[in-house]
Amino acid sequence: MIRLTREVRFGVNDALAPGDANAYAGRPGLSGAGRFFVLEVCLEGEPDPQSGYLINIKAVDDAVRQTAVPLITSAVEQGRFGGGGRLLVRLFDAMRVRFEGRLLRRLRLRLSPYICLEAVLTELPMVRLCQKFEFSASHRLHNPALSDEQNRAVFGKCNNPLGHGHNYEVEVTVIGDCDDSGQVVPVPMLERIVAGKVIERLDHKNLNAEVEEFRTLNPSVENIARVIYRLLAGEFRGPARLERVTVWETPKTWAEYSEPPVDGPHSR
Repeated sequence: MIRLTREVRFGVNDALAPGDANAYAGRPGLSGAGRFFVLEVCLEGEPDPQSGYLINIKAVDDAVRQTAVPLITSAVEQGRFGGGGRLLVRLFDAMRVRFEGRLLRRLRLRLSPYICLEAVLTELPMVRLCQKFEFSASHRLHNPALSDEQNRAVFGKCNNPLGHGHNYEVEVTVIGDCDDSGQVVPVPMLERIVAGKVIERLDHKNLNAEVEEFRTLNPSVENIARVIYRLLAGEFRGPARLERVTVWETPKTWAEYSEPPVDGPHSR
């Protein structure tokens, strides 16, 4: 089974009439103050044996511009966008019939470079809210059960006795049913929780020496993702739950951690 994802960018202008634009930068493009969106469409199926295409990407672009852009533009102009979650579920229902037998697997609507909403076929009507955060910290990768020579062999430069630092990025994903305003959880609440439980605890710290969880746990990016998940897991109650935590140690290296919900994949 093949999954193909196409990204389409577009703007909703506040006042000035939008003109044509380079599709790379969005069409309709922003002609002044407005809102800029990126919609990722993930389709699933078998490629055509003659073309090798799952679908011509122009057909995906047309479906987005004919269905998604008017729906989102109308919601913004009428003040009905809200948190966007309910709108994304409506958009999924409207888009799923546009692809001639290809299965619409996922829609991901980016509201900014740091916040996005996801609707996944197997999770509807629940929606995911994803937000990125950052912190800076130093660490040393070292296992006291190994000799110095063994540690150097396993961890290389990361075993430097004086440590080294990273600018970490963290994406926190929460899943749940949307409230009447279309929110999974209010973004300010999510930001307060992450700031209090994670950022203040880890930012500008020596993880080995100053963070209790890493006194006896090697602060690899894998373990950092696990620790952050468990710091946050009990903070979301009611209709929403923590779905996953992703930590980027560098732009080329990241780890994702999640745990199955207690009562099954869709429990909350």
